[in-house]
Parts: sequence; C-alpha cells; structure tokens
Amino acid sequence: MKTAQDLVQDAKQDIREISVEQADAAIKDADLLLDVRDADEYRTSHIPGAVNISRGMLEFKFSNDPSLENRDMDIVLYCKTSGRAALSAKALKDMGYRSVQSIAGGFDAWQEAGKDVAKPKLPEFE
Repeated sequence: MKTAQDLVQDAKQDIREISVEQADAAIKDADLLLDVRDADEYRTSHIPGAVNISRGMLEFKFSNDPSLENRDMDIVLYCKTSGRAALSAKALKDMGYRSVQSIAGGFDAWQEAGKDVAKPKLPEFE
C-alpha cells in the first residue's frame, strides 16, 4: 500500500519542478500563478498575484470553470513545501494541461529565499 509520500514521490517523477531561483521568470511568463494550499493558509500570506484553488477542489474547479479550460495555459503552482503542488501538477497534467510547473520547496522555500510575500492588511484596534 502506498503512503502519501509515495504518491508525492511518484508525482514528482512525472512533473516539471522548478527552483525558487527559476520561479520569478516562470511566474512573469505564466498565465496563472496557482496557490493550492487551503484558504486559511492563503489568507495568512501568499506569493503576490497568486490565485487560490485548494488541492481538494482543483480538479472540480478546472473541470467546471470555462476560464480555466485552455489546456495551453502556462501554469505555475505551489503549496507549503511542494507535496500538494506535485500532486496538483500531476492531476493537471493528467487532465491535459501541457504547461504546468511546480515550485520546489513551495511557499516555505519562497519565504526562506526572501522573496516578496503578500499579507492581508488587518484592521487595527486600539
């Protein structure tokens, strides 16, 4: 029986993973920067310009949203450390999307590299 880690490792053998250093250029050229973390993780902070579709809703959202039907869209995606992103990239590849890249190390690696992060502006109470 396979574990979640086995599934992630299998997926990583079949997808394109890019380094944080390559991510800036890939994001600039992408049609869609996709954060596949849960909504509460996204609301806390995310890569500027990212759209949030959680891993659990990915296939459903891509199957039912006409704005996501172009299989030639250039997609860059990430999660916290790269496991959910790898599974998501594999799922999108299996659905026929031809240009999907996952950021190795995910959002944690992005932050560790000192890259820009979007954080919500919370109201201040005095």
